Amino acid sequence: MLQKLSSLVLKLMGWTIMSEVPPNLKKAIVLQAPHTSMMDFVIGRIAFWHYGVKINLLVKKEAIDTWYGFLIKAVGGIPVDRQKSTKLVDQVAEKFDKSESLFLVVTPEGTRTRVDNWKKGFYYIALKAKVPILVGFIDYPKKIGGIGPHVYPSGDFDKDMKEIEGYLRGFTGKNKGWYNLENFD
Repeated sequence: MLQKLSSLVLKLMGWTIMSEVPPNLKKAIVLQAPHTSMMDFVIGRIAFWHYGVKINLLVKKEAIDTWYGFLIKAVGGIPVDRQKSTKLVDQVAEKFDKSESLFLVVTPEGTRTRVDNWKKGFYYIALKAKVPILVGFIDYPKKIGGIGPHVYPSGDFDKDMKEIEGYLRGFTGKNKGWYNLENFD
């Protein structure tokens, strides 16, 4: 029921969701880019209901500490305290190890505004947990989103990121100018 409803909502909004999550895949980091608007979360959340895949998200602790924090938790939000060194990579890798199924959506920009460098933790979590990185994308002018290639981290960050960056280079976020891939040049 939720899949059909979410498909209808996306269609009414004018969005097309391309591709599918590989059906035999049970665990992955889902990298989502660009991330320039809160609408990315809304569209992405609806898209995963469309896919029929339960997801979790790493979100800043401050978002959970708001009046709507219970909603963020209800849709899979896992709070992260960005002010402390908490060995997050190890903690999340352990969570993957203990879970039968886990799709963790990560926005490597770390915020909705322009940043000069992406956070790299998603890569090291995937490497340590031995799970693929599914390259999720959204493109506002074309109103498309979906799952692109999946990359199994080799341990060579620069090589693997060139593949990811090559795929993501053509997409445009809601707020133009905030999506930055220049750190890969």
